[in-house]
Amino acid sequence: MSPESTGQNEHNLTVYRRGFRTWRGNRPFWAGLFTMLGGAPIAYFPYADLHLGNMTLAMSTTAGAGSLIIGVLLITLGLTMWFHSIVRVFAGVAAILLALISIPVANIGGFVIGFLLALIGGALSISWAPGEPAADEADPQDAPLSLDKRQPESGYASEGALHGAAVPQQPAGDHDAASGYDGGTHRAG
Repeated sequence: MSPESTGQNEHNLTVYRRGFRTWRGNRPFWAGLFTMLGGAPIAYFPYADLHLGNMTLAMSTTAGAGSLIIGVLLITLGLTMWFHSIVRVFAGVAAILLALISIPVANIGGFVIGFLLALIGGALSISWAPGEPAADEADPQDAPLSLDKRQPESGYASEGALHGAAVPQQPAGDHDAASGYDGGTHRAG
C-alpha cells in the first residue's frame, strides 16, 4: 500500500457511520425509533415504583398486563418498520391504534409521553416513501420500452428523453398534424 491511496486509510468509525447512514436512509428509521421509544414508557410505568423517602408510590393498575402487551407490540412494530419496511403502512396504522388504546389502558398512554411518541412514529411510518435511485445509478435496461420501435421523428422526444433526460415540449394546446404530436404525452400511431 502506498500513502497516496485514499480508500484504505479511512477510520473505521467513518466507515461504520457511512454504512449506518445508508442503512438508515433505506427504511423509515425515525418512525421505528419513535414507535419503540413510545412503547417503552407504556410498558414500564405500570410496573414502576416511585420511592419518596420512606413512602413507596406504586403506579400499577388493574390492566398492567394490557399495558405490557401494548408496549411490547409497539416495540415489535418499531423493529418491523426497520427490518421489514415493505409493511410500513400496516405497522404505522397499528402503532397509531395501539397508541390510542393505551390512553385508557396504560396510565394515560404512559403519562402521555408514550402516547405521543407512538403516535408520531406511526404517522411517520405511514408517510414515509422509499427514495428513487439517482439518475446516474439507474440501469438503462430498466427504462420503459416504447411500443413503437421507429426512430423518433421531428416533434418527438429524442432518445435521451426516453432515459430520463429533460426535453422541451410544445404547449399543450398546439397540434402538429405533420409530426403527429398532439401536445399530450402519447405518441400518435
